Amino acid sequence: MPVNDFSILVATVNGTGSQTANLVLLRSIFRMGVPVGPKNVFPSNISGLPTWFFIRVSKDGYVARSGQVDLLVCLNPQTTARDIAALRAGAACFFEERLRDEIPVRDDVTFYPVPFTDLVAACCPVSRLRKLVVNMVYVGVVGWHIGLDRDLVRAEVKKAFAAKPQALDLNLAAVETGWAYAASNLPQSPELRIERLDATRDMIIIDGNSATALGCLFGGCSVLTWYPITPSTSLGDAFESYAERLRVDPESGERTVAIVQSEDELAEAGMAIAAGWAGARAMTATSGPGLSLMSELVGFAYYAEIPCVFVDVQRLGPSTGLPTRTAQGDLLQVVTLSHGDTQHVVLLPATMEECFAFAIRAFDLADRLQTPIFLLLDLDLGMNPWMSAQLEYPADPIDRGKVLTAGDLERLGGDWYRYADPDRDGIPYRTIPGTPHRAAAYFTRGSGHSEAALYTEDPRAYQKVVDRLTRKYETARALLPPPEIDRAPAARILIVAYGSSHPAVVEARDRLRSRNHLECSYCRIRALPLSDRLADLCAAHDVVFVVDQNRDGQMAQLLAIALAPSGCAARLRSIRQYDGWPLTADFVAEAIAGAAGSTTGRSDHLVARNREVEVQA
Repeated sequence: MPVNDFSILVATVNGTGSQTANLVLLRSIFRMGVPVGPKNVFPSNISGLPTWFFIRVSKDGYVARSGQVDLLVCLNPQTTARDIAALRAGAACFFEERLRDEIPVRDDVTFYPVPFTDLVAACCPVSRLRKLVVNMVYVGVVGWHIGLDRDLVRAEVKKAFAAKPQALDLNLAAVETGWAYAASNLPQSPELRIERLDATRDMIIIDGNSATALGCLFGGCSVLTWYPITPSTSLGDAFESYAERLRVDPESGERTVAIVQSEDELAEAGMAIAAGWAGARAMTATSGPGLSLMSELVGFAYYAEIPCVFVDVQRLGPSTGLPTRTAQGDLLQVVTLSHGDTQHVVLLPATMEECFAFAIRAFDLADRLQTPIFLLLDLDLGMNPWMSAQLEYPADPIDRGKVLTAGDLERLGGDWYRYADPDRDGIPYRTIPGTPHRAAAYFTRGSGHSEAALYTEDPRAYQKVVDRLTRKYETARALLPPPEIDRAPAARILIVAYGSSHPAVVEARDRLRSRNHLECSYCRIRALPLSDRLADLCAAHDVVFVVDQNRDGQMAQLLAIALAPSGCAARLRSIRQYDGWPLTADFVAEAIAGAAGSTTGRSDHLVARNREVEVQA
């Protein structure tokens, strides 16, 4: 009996307000102490196209999208056949009773016709509102069927409409109408049901864009420049909302951070870089198409050594691509963004705690290294709600790095060079514009310059500066979050992943162990440049499966370059999903088990099979 262990899919039409209803269901389950993992798959148009909302219910805490659906709320005629075909044997399907003749018949699925149209008409007298209110009717129906606490559902509805009291009574009535109908006409599920646990105590639900926005504020960000682009827009919205509460002058009541919506991505990047040059902790948030436009200015900030934070919430490309689908396709773009020889530091969070903590850390790294720092999320991580431990208040003080004050300059007798490297770590000293000392000023140059910040076309002077930038990049390795490594005893297989692939890989490892008798070690990469530990780790395993959510296996490419000197690059095998839907454990486990060609886990068989195998979606 899959108590507290099943997957719900709500299939509706975009623009009908179903998101609020789905979140009420989600939070009601969560408040009953049962772990949940939601995924929203929605179109890029305003309304009219299909949208799907998955709720993974897992007593074991698995939160990746499930590869099977156990309960379907089927309210989109466009996708009915496809949605019903995807149901597992033994699943339940709720549908509009009036469409009974159009529902594909499956003997292994239990169908529940519900008169949604009549029910919403009975509780909502305003006809134009019914397409919105009907969503709360299915909340009541499903809530009864799976055994939700009725009072908790009511409480979540009240919370959802706290800012719209005029809509509260109407939506509460819709939930009650659906609940009463189900209680009188439908059975409670003997299998798909929720029973109270205590697995979500002290946890919260938050999306990655909100967690990142909070981290940016706690990291001391005082300037945000942005231009709306899916899926990063909500990060800017969240930053502004939090700033209105957390960054307000107590005397004047005015906000103490500057938030500028620019006219385009070029201006957005230019303003953020200018603010970083002026001494502010500055950032911008965008997605892949925006980064493409920012390329030249990013190269300027890299070469002129100006601190700034860029948050990239990735989506499916190239070009406009699929703006509301998730991907990890910007990795290679970001690492070398701009022309010429550039090498950028990249942070790769995988949890809400890391979105928060890495955002704080990004500003310290930008100041310490005097360079653009990239924080890579994706749509799944950024826009979907996630369970999380409570976010911890930062314990470390802000690190501004090598900033010379007027007193420092006086002690040096004014003798310093902006682009010199006295400490031999690749990081020069800088001053903040306006520092009251005659030696504080220097030219900030994006053209060829010497250590003294003077214009030059001398090849030796140019090479000396860019070689120092390479030295700085090497210094960065020791300052970055190290990879998270879990060595399985006697494992000959290593899985490497990053970002939002993490939950699917965690579940896939358990599945491979229990069903296929394959033990796998796991390395989660959390930053670039790559750690020096990876070469020894890969050398200790026969085969290394690298999980990417992009067509070209971009992390596998970076690993191949890094591992080439050690001779381990030949062990890499790429597992790639790039259809824009959140990754499932099914995909990862089946790809590895299929490539292994055996359920025994014998390494000699595995290596022989994998020399010829590359797994793709």
